[in-house]
Amino acid sequence: MRVGGRDFSDDILARIRARVEGNPTLTRTALSREVCEWLGWHGPDGQPKEMSCRVALLKLARRGVLALPAGQPVSFTSPTEEAAPASTAWLAREATLADLGRIWLVPVDSAHADLSKTWWAMMRAHHPLGGGPLCGAQLRYLIACEAGVVGGLSFSAPAWRLAPRDAWIGWDSPTRQAGLPKVVANSRFLILPGVWVPNLASHVLSLSLTRLASDWQARYGVSPVLVETFVDRRHYRGTCYQAANWICLGQTRGRGRQDRRHAVPGAIKDIWVYPLQAQWQSILQGGPAPANDRVTRPVDPGVPEDWAAEEFGGCDLPDARLQTRLLSLARDFYARPTAPVAQACGSRAKTKAAYRFLDHDDTTLATLLQPHVRATEGRVRDESIVLAVQDTTSLNYTAHAATAGLGPIGSTAQGPQGLHLHSTLAFAPQGTPLGFLDVQCWARDPAAFGKKAKRQRVPIEDKESFKWVKSFRALQALQARCPDTTLVSVGDREADLYELFSEALAQPDGPKLLVRAEHNRRLARSSVSF
Repeated sequence: MRVGGRDFSDDILARIRARVEGNPTLTRTALSREVCEWLGWHGPDGQPKEMSCRVALLKLARRGVLALPAGQPVSFTSPTEEAAPASTAWLAREATLADLGRIWLVPVDSAHADLSKTWWAMMRAHHPLGGGPLCGAQLRYLIACEAGVVGGLSFSAPAWRLAPRDAWIGWDSPTRQAGLPKVVANSRFLILPGVWVPNLASHVLSLSLTRLASDWQARYGVSPVLVETFVDRRHYRGTCYQAANWICLGQTRGRGRQDRRHAVPGAIKDIWVYPLQAQWQSILQGGPAPANDRVTRPVDPGVPEDWAAEEFGGCDLPDARLQTRLLSLARDFYARPTAPVAQACGSRAKTKAAYRFLDHDDTTLATLLQPHVRATEGRVRDESIVLAVQDTTSLNYTAHAATAGLGPIGSTAQGPQGLHLHSTLAFAPQGTPLGFLDVQCWARDPAAFGKKAKRQRVPIEDKESFKWVKSFRALQALQARCPDTTLVSVGDREADLYELFSEALAQPDGPKLLVRAEHNRRLARSSVSF
């Protein structure tokens, strides 16, 4: 008899009956652990799939195949929730995202009781669904800034059946059962009601998705491919998910997870999903992707319509008009890559709009490149080996000497003027460019020109050569998020720095380093120099 994806033979069923009859104090939890061992029923992390086994045993009991031990009283209130203070002075702040400063996620687990109490108390006080219980495997985070905690979120097991999602993926029942462990649900997301910071929610979503795969893999041994969530349109519009480039698939039917008889009408919610890997559909289907993706993909404004939307869509900009202008500029510059701005834009109105866009305080280099770097990371995940090539380019604007913010790019302070651009470009081993992973741009200070003579007394952080270390650190962070890809940082002779080699040696599991030698060295216990 097959239940819950496992075959329960007559011998196993007889063994279960004998175990229950011969041990009146046996609990259902202990029984499920034993049955997992008998069946070899373990997850990718090697742990017994106890909850899946308990569900299967309960189904067998309902069919009258066997009897289970008496159920024990269960409280769905977390111990940390019970111990949480009744009231907390939550942070209240109104600011811009830039003024709020650095935002980061703090993992919460049972080993951090104080963090867990804060998470539970915050969700109880401010989230419509409270803190839980969360279903199955789960991760929880606090959202922190220098001023304190500004919110929290969690990820847990997905919906077992979801018609719009299953149709979009192209799942039938067997492939859904096999692929469901690779789907994760964003089950809670809360920004404290006293915190008013435009674009904070979409920024946090982006932060969480950059680390979700590696964190989930580390805890459960499974690399998720798709994230889903639900938005109750009676209270929210899902704007932050749309801004973070999630895709809306439709709506639920208003049924709860335990509503088997369709007897308890619930709220109808929007279904949003976000693929974490470029080949998500092929992976979830267990085979090659369909030849015509349009059969299963709904027509939705969240789906990228072309390369510009895919590379720059969902940029963290404060105004939707800036997002529209960014995509327009990307298409115009791509169509005429060697033309000046005025010629590429094609009209005086579009040219003026382009310069206003470029002069806007929020259209910084880092902000505009953020979605492209995210898209590049998705392509990196599909490769077994990626070469991350670092190099510096001098941008010569001597003919535009009246431009503010330039600096010397030659051997003298009064020589050619412009900017320096140090970029890290990812390549597949075949030479196919995948996109930028890190870009640094700066102008040299004419007043500091000539400091090369003092280089022996200046720390590496104050040197221009720190650009190599900074780019390598960005690659280290990417390596942690892409454990299945071997990243190799490649540099020319200018990258032959002690500090860069020291950085690489400090993390043996980090990216590899390939540098053309500038200085002669002698290998240990060898007469060979290079």
